[in-house]
Amino acid sequence: MATSSTHDADRSAPLHLTWDDIGSATRSIAQQAVAAGAPQAVVGIVRGGMIPAVWIAHQLEIRDVRTVEVTRTTSDGINAAKATPTARNPASLGDLTGLDVLLVDDIAGSGATLAHAARMIRGRGPTRVRTAVLAVNRANWRQGSGPGRRIDYIASMTDTWVVFPWEEQHER
Repeated sequence: MATSSTHDADRSAPLHLTWDDIGSATRSIAQQAVAAGAPQAVVGIVRGGMIPAVWIAHQLEIRDVRTVEVTRTTSDGINAAKATPTARNPASLGDLTGLDVLLVDDIAGSGATLAHAARMIRGRGPTRVRTAVLAVNRANWRQGSGPGRRIDYIASMTDTWVVFPWEEQHER
């Protein structure tokens, strides 16, 4: 695992990423993935993981892009309440038997959503499952080991809430 950058921001102020930030982050993840062997399929976690998953798939020239819907936050607001990860329509993953899969999400707070989705994918028979996120919010990380031991590719780390360019640009 490699981390390309760290954002040291005021923990009370959200970090607003730009489309250029997203381009840099997806390129970093694509380069890291290729260095370990190009995946055969990319799976994006709906909603936030779909945009980076598609960008990464284009950069890797992978046409097999799939979705899985796993939600944990109860709303879209800053510091929204969390619940147990819930999956909808797991059949959307299809048959992954024998494939090398890259699972992508926009952000990991606790890592629970990513871990839940990875377990679902592993149940569909791939030969390998790797995980990637654009950012990890260390302030929310609650797992015993650091994010780099649980997530294969991390583009950046921060200690605050992250607002992505595809989200509304105002606080709720």
